[in-house]
Amino acid sequence: MKKITEQSSNYRHLDKMSVRELLTNINNEDKTVPYAVEKAIPMIEPLVTSIAAKMKEGGRLFYIGAGTSGRLGIVDASECPPTFGVPHDWVIGIMAGGDEAIRKSKEHAEDSEEQAWNDLKEYLINSGDVVIGIAASGTTPYVVHGLRKCQENGITTGSISCNPDAPVSKYANYPIEVIVGPEFVTGSTRMKSGTAQKLVLNMISTSVMIQLGRVKDNKMLDMQLTNNKLIDRGTKMLMAELNIDYDTAKDLLLKYGGVRKAILAVEE
Repeated sequence: MKKITEQSSNYRHLDKMSVRELLTNINNEDKTVPYAVEKAIPMIEPLVTSIAAKMKEGGRLFYIGAGTSGRLGIVDASECPPTFGVPHDWVIGIMAGGDEAIRKSKEHAEDSEEQAWNDLKEYLINSGDVVIGIAASGTTPYVVHGLRKCQENGITTGSISCNPDAPVSKYANYPIEVIVGPEFVTGSTRMKSGTAQKLVLNMISTSVMIQLGRVKDNKMLDMQLTNNKLIDRGTKMLMAELNIDYDTAKDLLLKYGGVRKAILAVEE
């Protein structure tokens, strides 16, 4: 397998560059990432369609990964409840090494071939769920063998990697390969590969939630009112939706605890 993610950087003598040169060259590399993601849209679309169908029937979405990839999955999963008002068990991020690895690197944990399946079983994983394995190299044992076990048990799988013909793709019903090329710092896949994975995760979770009816027009009607900024945003949504003044809208929002609930209460 050709590991583009491990190929030597297109840039030499980084330690001799000025700060401006470093920033400019990193930025130039980053500019290429969205175009690589664009090429992967035909691979992303069927995965989103499958996830939405499964979740409409009560299924869940799981992300598994290690290192940067695992952390990105956890970030995306943790942002779904406050953004879309969904329960915390609808989208679940799991990473090699457990919660401790979120903040402190436990790189050896990614080499386990059994742990991902053991971690998934704690959530009573079943054929109604979807599991996406995230691995920039596409070779991480934790992810590859986790997806393999999922397929053996009739669970729908997807993958996000940054190498062509990645081993993880073989165990994904819906493989996504975003080929971003060599990293600015050779092998540092937290850079372009991480950015690509984050963009794809944004696309997947946001599109799925819209398909599940968690967005109306272009507004997050089910967002949690966890701070003053979000209360203000929700108030302004109600002002526009119901054609009422700010104070009335805020009173309604706080009374019913959410934008959608307030709208439904008024429309009844």
